[in-house]
Amino acid sequence: MTRDLVWVEKERFQGWVCSACAWEFKSSGPLIGNTLDEMKQAYQQQRDEAFKVHVCAKHPKRTAE
Repeated sequence: MTRDLVWVEKERFQGWVCSACAWEFKSSGPLIGNTLDEMKQAYQQQRDEAFKVHVCAKHPKRTAE
């Protein structure tokens, strides 16, 4: 099963999620960098690493009731 990093906008969440499970990216703190470009790169690196190592089985999608 392939999974992708997807941008979503919901009522109570706006951000990056996994297409295959309920994982949502949450930044681990303030952005680090001397310029906007450095902060953007740090954010993207943090997001990509967190996505790469997350385990979909730990974030099952909720079923509709």
